[in-house]
Amino acid sequence: MERRVAEQLRSALSPLGLEAHAFKVGWYNAVLQPGFHLPYPDDTLAFVVLSTPSMFDKALKPFVKKERLKIIRDPVDQCVSHHLLRVKEKFPDQRVDVMFDYEMLPSRKPKFLAQTAAHVAGAAYYYQRKDVKLDPWGKKKIFGVCIHPKYGGWFAIRGLLLFPDIQVPFLEQPAPVDCVSTEKKRIELLEQFNFHWQDWRYRDIIEVKERYSEEQKAYFATPPAERFRLLGLSQEAQRITFH
Repeated sequence: MERRVAEQLRSALSPLGLEAHAFKVGWYNAVLQPGFHLPYPDDTLAFVVLSTPSMFDKALKPFVKKERLKIIRDPVDQCVSHHLLRVKEKFPDQRVDVMFDYEMLPSRKPKFLAQTAAHVAGAAYYYQRKDVKLDPWGKKKIFGVCIHPKYGGWFAIRGLLLFPDIQVPFLEQPAPVDCVSTEKKRIELLEQFNFHWQDWRYRDIIEVKERYSEEQKAYFATPPAERFRLLGLSQEAQRITFH
C-alpha cells in the first residue's frame, strides 16, 4: 500500500518540482517531547513534502498566471496549498490529512516541526548544535538547519500528508545522508545559517546539483509585501493581503 501511495504522489508532485518522502508517525514522535507529537498511532503512514529549486518555474509561475485574481495571501503558500489539496482528491477512498509548514496551533506552536519530519523521513539531514563535538558558541542560541544531499540548502519543507487509515508497521526507516560530515564543515554551516543567512552561503555548504535561479533568489530576498509586484500581481491583491 505504501509503495502504491508513494508512486501516486511521485507522479502527481514531481512535475511540480515537489518531492514526497514517506515516514511513520512513530519515528517522528519518538524524537520529540509529547507537546509536539502528531496525534496519530505510531504506525500511521505520512509523507513530508519538499519544494525543489524547479518548483518556482514548474508550479508557482503557472499558478500565478492562472489564478492571479484569486491570490490573496502569500503566493507560494497558496500555490502549495492548492496543489496538495488537489493531490488529496486523488485518494477518494482514503482519509488524507494535510498540514502546512505555516500553520500554527492555538498555543502558537507550529502544527509540526518541519526539519524533524524531513530528517526522520531520510529526506534531508537536520544538523544541530548537538552534532558538533567542540561547541564554540557558549551561551549563544544556535538554530539547526536541514541540508539536502542533492540541493544543499536550496529547498524548503512545505507540508505533511498523513494517511490515518493506512498503517505500515513494517516500513523501514531510511537514514538521511550525512553530507556535511566533518566537524569543521558543520561549524561553518551553523555559523553561516545563524549569523549570515541573508547571503545564502550556507545553502552551498556542499556541491549542489541544482540551486535557485537568479529570478527566484531575487523573489525570496524581497520583503513579502513587495513580492506581488515581482510576480506581476496587482496592487489591489497586495492591499487585500497585507492591510
